[in-house]
Amino acid sequence: MARSLKKGPNINERLIKKVADRKPGDGMIKTWARDAVITPEMIGFTFGVYNGKEHVEVSVTEDMVGHKLGEFSPTKKFIRHGGRMQREIEKGGKEKKS
Repeated sequence: MARSLKKGPNINERLIKKVADRKPGDGMIKTWARDAVITPEMIGFTFGVYNGKEHVEVSVTEDMVGHKLGEFSPTKKFIRHGGRMQREIEKGGKEKKS
């Protein structure tokens, strides 16, 4: 659910302070704040966003402003869809390679 406009975006003050103290390219800034909104000050920095198991590197670009850090750090690993159709697709792919 989106945050109310009257409340404003959820900006993590500790994260903004870390960004202000560093220069872009100085290394990864580790964070657990997946719900923090990306601001224009964060452009060019690399964040290590925790996904529940490890820190995933997220390099912030201009088109990410307004999104949340957690959107770029998936928490689940997609392997593949299962079932009969998937087996047929994989079998057909192997035959084409041969």
